[in-house]
Amino acid sequence: MGNTIIALLIAYLLGSLPMGVWWASLLKRVDVRLYGSGRTGTANVWRSAGASAAVLTALTDGLKGASAIWAAQAMHVSRWGVALAGLMAIVGHIYSVFLKFHGGAGTMTSVGVAAALWGVSLPVLLGTGIAAALLVGHTSVASILIAFLLPVIFFARGENETAWLFGLPTMLLTLWSLRPNIQRLIKREERFLPMFREKPPLLRISRHPAQRRNQRHETKTGG
Repeated sequence: MGNTIIALLIAYLLGSLPMGVWWASLLKRVDVRLYGSGRTGTANVWRSAGASAAVLTALTDGLKGASAIWAAQAMHVSRWGVALAGLMAIVGHIYSVFLKFHGGAGTMTSVGVAAALWGVSLPVLLGTGIAAALLVGHTSVASILIAFLLPVIFFARGENETAWLFGLPTMLLTLWSLRPNIQRLIKREERFLPMFREKPPLLRISRHPAQRRNQRHETKTGG
């Protein structure tokens, strides 16, 4: 039990590491918390500090999630303890002790946790997320799909402890963190990825800025 408690604490502290804040500050001297959504994840880092900082944020957010699992496994805690360590890494990312209990939505950290638990989940989750983001232009949609996939993957593998203790709670935490995004999606006002600022994606869930500009122009000219 003592090892499990220590493993959960380590997982929380690893998850709390504000990688997006650090990379944006190091590369662009930008505090991502002052821009866009104010979150510290890949999407907001991309918008506020550029693609390089975003890629590094994604990689290191994933690595800290995986590291939480590797640390728990190295301490020989039980399967339920390992699953809870994964959950604590997500809690740390969303409610970071280093950021006055603020953070990101936890998507890349959850991908890192899932990959450390079962390697095949990495291409499944990343492939789904990247395809969704490119198709509709919103990382929030990718995060929502990944969140729903987490419990499904582990239930399908028969790893019920992992699904109940990591997959489902992580799904709920992610959806809770994405409440503002979900509201904007419903209103068709969600932010687009920087690569879609001028040209809309293949599928448009939200109204694209170019579409709104055209509508304003038509209104002014009576078209």
